[in-house]
Amino acid sequence: MLSVYVDLALGLVVAFLLLSLLVSGLNEAFVRVLSIRSKFLWAYLRDTLDGVGDKSPSWLPASVRGVLLALPFGRDPRPAHSDRPAPAKLGEMPETRTGDSMMNLLYERVREIDHAKRGRTSIADIPPERFAVAVMELAAMENGDITKFLENLRRIDSPLYGALKGVWDSAQGDLDRFRKGVETWFDGEMKRLSMLYKRYVKWVLAVLGVVVTLLFSMDGLEYAKTLLRDNAYRASVAAVAEAGPDAYNELKAQCTGGDPVPCVTEVLSEPALVKIMGQAMVSVSIPAEGEPSVQGNFPMWWDRVSTPSHWPGFLLTYVALLFGAPFWWDVFRRITGIKSRR
Repeated sequence: MLSVYVDLALGLVVAFLLLSLLVSGLNEAFVRVLSIRSKFLWAYLRDTLDGVGDKSPSWLPASVRGVLLALPFGRDPRPAHSDRPAPAKLGEMPETRTGDSMMNLLYERVREIDHAKRGRTSIADIPPERFAVAVMELAAMENGDITKFLENLRRIDSPLYGALKGVWDSAQGDLDRFRKGVETWFDGEMKRLSMLYKRYVKWVLAVLGVVVTLLFSMDGLEYAKTLLRDNAYRASVAAVAEAGPDAYNELKAQCTGGDPVPCVTEVLSEPALVKIMGQAMVSVSIPAEGEPSVQGNFPMWWDRVSTPSHWPGFLLTYVALLFGAPFWWDVFRRITGIKSRR
């Protein structure tokens, strides 16, 4: 009896794991195609280096709607790509804030790790060590005079001034301590930015979870019932094999075709997961002979989606997908005894 519940749990976990991986894969595809991570980083850098004013509104949207719509499809905060290495001769500090002057100077110092993506930079992560070196290189424009460099940042009203001023005061004039302090500060900013990004991504995953659940019309309760029915059917087939001619006649009576062998073969070759996935809006059938075929199931799919009795099962599936693929992979490992390799 215990094996029945183990089979039920394992079947549900595998189904939720596969659908969660599909949700994560769709999210990753959108992120890569629209360059969301890179845009998120450079929107933050523009706000941090060049500031926000009346004529230069914030590049990093504050609302979820702005991040999901304005950032991917609105103005692109990324600088234009350059395949040339950082110039040996440093640029000059801007006399006034011009909207992207400091950001362009920073990009000059880090573009060795860049490659083009539709004419824009593809950099989505700047190591804290590289950012600290870039700051030191920018300070070299003032002959290494950090105090003068900070004064110029204050003059152009750059938000970077306040952060670097605090780091410089803590370093007490020590350049090595200042560089390490900049690394620590930027690493903390990147962690904060990652947490903010993950908060927005959760909304995307929630929307994709609804889409995947309805697209496959995955009723978790119906799937569990199908798993139990398949288990019971296999048990009856095994009992027939051991019980003799009388039980064979009972199984024969259950099969409409008369001959139970094709009936048993068809049922056992179509597990519960295949049955449920076959009720999606579009399904793929693989016959015993011939090529696989793709067919639309819109009338049957719409009938399932519009039937209130399926909604509790859809809700169960949707809530399960919100836990994410890592959670279900961990549950799968615990059930099967697979040990993780660190």
